[in-house]
Amino acid sequence: MNLHVKTLSLMTWRSRFLEESFWSLEETAALAKQLPLKSPSENIFLHIVDLSDPKQIWKFVENFKQEHKLHVLINNAGCMVNKRELTEDGLEKNFAANTLGVYILTTGLIPVLEKEHDPRVQKGLGSCSSVQGLGMRSVSWSIQITVSSGGMLVQKLNTNDLQSERTPFDGTMVYAQNKVSERQQVVLTERWAQGHPAIHFSSMHPGWADTPGVRQAMPGFHARFGDRLRSEAQGADTMLWLALSSAAAAQPSGRFFQDRKPVSTHLPLATASSSPAEEEKLIEILEQLAQTFK
Repeated sequence: MNLHVKTLSLMTWRSRFLEESFWSLEETAALAKQLPLKSPSENIFLHIVDLSDPKQIWKFVENFKQEHKLHVLINNAGCMVNKRELTEDGLEKNFAANTLGVYILTTGLIPVLEKEHDPRVQKGLGSCSSVQGLGMRSVSWSIQITVSSGGMLVQKLNTNDLQSERTPFDGTMVYAQNKVSERQQVVLTERWAQGHPAIHFSSMHPGWADTPGVRQAMPGFHARFGDRLRSEAQGADTMLWLALSSAAAAQPSGRFFQDRKPVSTHLPLATASSSPAEEEKLIEILEQLAQTFK
C-alpha cells in the first residue's frame, strides 16, 4: 500500500518516567525514511512530545495549529507502567499518557481536522508504542484512528477510580482500562464520533504484534507466545487501511475494527458496557483536568 501523502508528521513521546523509550529518536527517524511515500520530495517532520505532560501537549497543539494542516490523526502511542507512580503534575502515569494525553491532543486538533474535507481520526489499542502519526494527504480526507488492545474487551469503564487510587494496582488491568478500546479510549472514540460528524473516527485492535513495547512491558507473555505474534507490518495493516481507503471512510464513524472489519467492543456475555451517564462523567472529568493544565 503506497502512502499518497504530501506531508507526514511523526510524534515520538519521551516520558521522564520511562527507563527507556521503546523507540529511540534515531530509530523513529530511520522508520520515517523507509515509508513507501510517493516521491522523495515529500516532507517528513519529527515532533518530540511527552504525552504524559498535559502542558507540553497543549503547547504542541497550539504550535501545530499555526504551522500545519491536518487530514489524519493516528493515536498509536501507549504505555504500561506496572506499578502505581505519579507524574510531576500528580497524575497516575498510565492515565496521564494513555487517556488524558490522548484526550488533550485529539480535542485540541479537532478544529484543524474540521477545516479539511473527509477528515479521519484513529485510535489504535494495545500498541505499547511510542510513535504517533499525523498526516496531510494528497487526497484531502480528515480521519482520527485510535489503536486499542484486546485487554479492553473485558474491562468496564470505571469513572470512580480513573487514576487507580482506590483499588489494588495491576498494570495490565490499568492498561486495559486506559487504552480507550482499553476501555476509556473506545468510549472517547464513540463520543467524539457523535459530537463531530464531519470527522470519521475509528478505533482498532492490531492483533498481538511482536513490538518492542510488548517485549518490554509484557516479557512473560512474549516469552510464551512470541512465536505466534504478528509482525509489525501485519499489526499496522488495518490502521493504514482506516487512514487511507475509501472503503473505510464508507463505514459508520465511531466503530471498532480488527483485520479491516468492524467488530464488537464487548465479548459475548461480558458485563463491560457502560451507561450514557458514566460516559458523560468521563468526558466531564477529562475536560476539567485538561483545562486545568491549559
